[in-house]
Amino acid sequence: MQDVDPAWLPDGASRPIGTRRTLIRGTGPLVDTVRGEVEKACRRFGGAVVQDDPDLVLELTGDDGSEAFTYGRRDSRTTVTASGGAGLLYGLFHVVRLGESAFLGEAEREEHRPELALRMLDHWDNVAVHPVMGQVERGYSGGSLFWEDGRARGDLDRVRAYGRLLAACGINAVAVNNVNVHAAEARLLTDRLREVADIAGALRPYGIRTHLSVTFAAPVVLGGLETADPLDAGVREWWAEAVARVYSEIPDFGGFVVKADSEGQPGPFAYGRSHADGANMLAAALAPHGGTVHWRAFVYNHRQDWRDRSTDRARAAYDHFVPLDGEFADNAVLQVKHGPMDFQVREPVSPLIGAMPGTRLAVELQVTQEYTGQQRHVCWLGPMWSEVLRFGIAGETPVGALARGGLVAVSNVGDDPFWTGHPLAQANLYTFGRLAWEPGADPHRVLDEWIRLTFGDGPAAGVRAVLTGSWRTYEKYTAPLGVGFMVQPGHHYGPSVDGYEYSPWGTYHFADRDGVGVDRSVASGTGYAGQYAKPWDEVYESPDSCPDELLLFFHHVSYGHLLKSGKTVIQHIYDTHFEGVEEVAAAAEVWASLVDLVEPARHARVTERFVEQLRSAREWRDQVNSYFFRKSGVPDERGRTLY
Repeated sequence: MQDVDPAWLPDGASRPIGTRRTLIRGTGPLVDTVRGEVEKACRRFGGAVVQDDPDLVLELTGDDGSEAFTYGRRDSRTTVTASGGAGLLYGLFHVVRLGESAFLGEAEREEHRPELALRMLDHWDNVAVHPVMGQVERGYSGGSLFWEDGRARGDLDRVRAYGRLLAACGINAVAVNNVNVHAAEARLLTDRLREVADIAGALRPYGIRTHLSVTFAAPVVLGGLETADPLDAGVREWWAEAVARVYSEIPDFGGFVVKADSEGQPGPFAYGRSHADGANMLAAALAPHGGTVHWRAFVYNHRQDWRDRSTDRARAAYDHFVPLDGEFADNAVLQVKHGPMDFQVREPVSPLIGAMPGTRLAVELQVTQEYTGQQRHVCWLGPMWSEVLRFGIAGETPVGALARGGLVAVSNVGDDPFWTGHPLAQANLYTFGRLAWEPGADPHRVLDEWIRLTFGDGPAAGVRAVLTGSWRTYEKYTAPLGVGFMVQPGHHYGPSVDGYEYSPWGTYHFADRDGVGVDRSVASGTGYAGQYAKPWDEVYESPDSCPDELLLFFHHVSYGHLLKSGKTVIQHIYDTHFEGVEEVAAAAEVWASLVDLVEPARHARVTERFVEQLRSAREWRDQVNSYFFRKSGVPDERGRTLY
């Protein structure tokens, strides 16, 4: 495993531990991992694992499976205690994050406990290379970490290194294959299960449970049954036997991820059954073994008639699933995208998240940058995710507290030497893990952690300047005011304002000569705004109260409509697109100034990506501004060039 970027765990990060005397008490597989981490650091930096007079004590006091740990410092001794092996591992990485400060002064003992029990990455990796989507669907970081040439990789050292990085930011679960389950991936459940077990074995030493995406039609395509009806006794028996085989190979298996009745994937609708029927069938098979089914709520009509303005893709998840609240089994988790559409740079929080109190929900984010620059653009998503997780969609209760089934994200990792294609996209992966542990954490504090671990103090101010505002910069030069999409169809990279406007995918902006936006009000539109609880239904119902950044998502308004900023919609579009390009150019200059402070290969890769980002941002600016100038006939009041 040569020439792989160390990301946020470079050798120097373990120097404060590696120069000291450490006492480790306890036994078990994860304690062995802790011991191995400390011994490796001590070999490099001259410290020692000792039996007396330690500077650092890492102590396992029990074996209850807890992920919590207690940290404190007194009388020149730093102490971490935990009642579960995972907690001790997380406590060790807490000390790594603190660096030298973990061994200075005094610190009262304090407990650290993850607020969400499940912190999971879904990999959209294909076992066999798909003719359209490739090895990793919506992947921008090379090939798969897990699969190569139609089979599991023989050398899993990179997978083990990945598990170590994930544990260091708090992630404890991984689904290893695409939710769009093709023929080769379907067989991972049966005759290719040993390959999944090998991957699970590589991740297990870092407290990560392996999950598998399965096809709802497995009893038909794998078992030779004539039906996959979830209420059929033979189907239920087939699943029970299949699950038992999985647990015989992988005793700590986490469970299944299912995409059903969605974008052509099979599901219970074919048999006149509900999604609760389908999820509960799998939940029943998993329950005796302690497993969970993650049932995705991404269900909508992807064959929509663009002429029909009464049909609204944004409504679909709520309309399908709210009537089923309370019907899902305890170990069935409904996995809901954070917004009602599809991981756009700006969306409202999905109303479904606040409307199912009787169901365990997991909130799904997208770390891979499908619609936010595909890891060719700098776009740190921490502030967006933090806004979502802190949003009080159900009274005062924030989204992060409603995610009782966990926080899940689509991974941005591949076999690229920098893990994420764009080295600065590592910040998104790290930030996701830390926000999954503590949804209310300040994302900028998390960013500072990542920068210090990854780069050290030298270039920290410059790296922070490049990343901090990058999400809003990206938003400025792409789709305006929450309207979304406007991307090239299929691969979704680069501008095409009308690319999906007359498609069946339900992703419209309805721009005409007079105005732009989608009327989702109750009074005159699709009624989507009415899916929200108070006060948000009232806030979103009127253009006067709707936040500017979501105006075109909820309303069709004239180009002359005045925003709360005092600008017209059309002038806002012009100004933000010019500003966005200027901000990219400024960020590229800051990055260039760090050339002597950043490792050469890392600096060169980011510099290369900035060249493409600036080119693409200019293309976005010119296409969007020219499109709306031609539609509206309204010139830029500042006289800048429009085409």
